[in-house]
Amino acid sequence: MQPTGPRLTFSHLCAQNKICPEVFMLPYLFVLLAVAVRFLPFAGPMNVLPHAWHFTPVAASLLFFGARGSRRQMWVPLALLAAADVVLTKFIYAYTFSWDHLVTWAWYAAILWLGTNLREKAGPVRVVGAALTSSVSFFLISNFAVWAAWPGMYPRSFSGLMTSYAAGLPFFRGTVESDLFFSIAMFGTPVLLHALSGWMNRSTDDHIAAA
Repeated sequence: MQPTGPRLTFSHLCAQNKICPEVFMLPYLFVLLAVAVRFLPFAGPMNVLPHAWHFTPVAASLLFFGARGSRRQMWVPLALLAAADVVLTKFIYAYTFSWDHLVTWAWYAAILWLGTNLREKAGPVRVVGAALTSSVSFFLISNFAVWAAWPGMYPRSFSGLMTSYAAGLPFFRGTVESDLFFSIAMFGTPVLLHALSGWMNRSTDDHIAAA
């Protein structure tokens, strides 16, 4: 039996691919997209997503940055999304800033860490699993934080906690759909770019050979 060669990882492919400088910019572009979508409901006719309140690429962008972004710059998506939360809370919604935002920011960091587990292996099953983990964890954590931080909304009892989760169920579907859609799209983009680059290189070589 012939020994198998080293498994090609994303880094190995990039070392042979001229398109990689652009690919390495994708984590930052996707995070900026996630921030922009947060403000779409207030953009009037520029709001191109029919349910932008719940159909967002936030979790997917964090997973992708964790998997493909610079380890030294993991603070970038955290800072941008936290700043968006502050602006929306204080200046758009005019709500009181409370400690449950810290829970959300901790969740951002956790999803970034989850994305780092996709650096070497980012097959469809692992990406879908990470996306579903993001959706379920956000549903459980965010609704618990609202119940705990805002006693005026729900009674401080098990029944009140269940009421909080029940109130969040209509939005859970949009969260799952958006996390799956954007995660598959984002992780599929480098694969598509790599395939296009290979096709263009082969076409160029064929033209040179024909000449």
